[in-house]
Amino acid sequence: MELTQLDYFLSVARLQHMTKASELHSISQPALSHAIAKLEQELGVPLFDRRGRNMQVSRYGRMFAARVERALRELEYGKQEIEEWVNSDSGVISLSYLNILGVELIPSLIRDYQAEYPKVRFDLNQGDYEDIGMLLDHGVSDVMITSKETATASDHLYEWLTFRTMPLYIVVPAGHRFAKASSLSLAELAGEPFVGMLKNCGLQKSLETRLQHTGLKISPAYEVEDLISVAGFIAAGLGMSVLPKTFGLTLEGLVWLPIQEEGWQWEIGLKWKKGHYLSPATKKFVDYIGQLTAASS
Repeated sequence: MELTQLDYFLSVARLQHMTKASELHSISQPALSHAIAKLEQELGVPLFDRRGRNMQVSRYGRMFAARVERALRELEYGKQEIEEWVNSDSGVISLSYLNILGVELIPSLIRDYQAEYPKVRFDLNQGDYEDIGMLLDHGVSDVMITSKETATASDHLYEWLTFRTMPLYIVVPAGHRFAKASSLSLAELAGEPFVGMLKNCGLQKSLETRLQHTGLKISPAYEVEDLISVAGFIAAGLGMSVLPKTFGLTLEGLVWLPIQEEGWQWEIGLKWKKGHYLSPATKKFVDYIGQLTAASS
């Protein structure tokens, strides 16, 4: 059963005339008759009572026509829905992002983008690094904004576009003995109570690799779920850590000390799967991020 057969059938049912229906579809009458006969053969019932070239819809034809009209209407709605989703100026962008980025970066990014493309909508998901990574891998999200991990074996499966680079700081509570320092070396972390993050945090993975390269061995006194919890533990005087100075983390009672060693930065970017279909709306958003990156470099 083919869509063209169903379309032909409805036309004949409406016009009740084979010649008029063939003219409507710009096909020969024998071809139209053959398509209708093949459909009837497949269904096993006559759809029309034939009276020369006039075709009166049978009882079975009326039953089938009602279902076919509904099915074709749903298909048309589906086609329109897809067109609306992928339209570059009014489509939907499926985006996932790290929880902490929802405090400032993501809202301001969406605000600025919709100022230029007000009809575009966003389908948003947020979570920790592993959560949003799964959404990307399973096709729930087309792109995600996240922190850059250290090099992994799966890097060749993804595209990466750096969006923002933030300096990392050693963060101590206000009453700490280092609180009045103008900057601090990572070596000072040795022996200090450290507030770390669980393995599902992208920043934690990067910090572990970086600290290994320095030869420092740090045993966290606490391991918490997210960056805001790290900041909270430090503000309570329970330890120190390494954090980016971003919205949502600048709590009262924290002192942010520049790291004396070079290269300690937190890289935020756009990530998507290589070879994965990106709609025109999503492609335009990726291009927009690329233009922002180029303008700030």
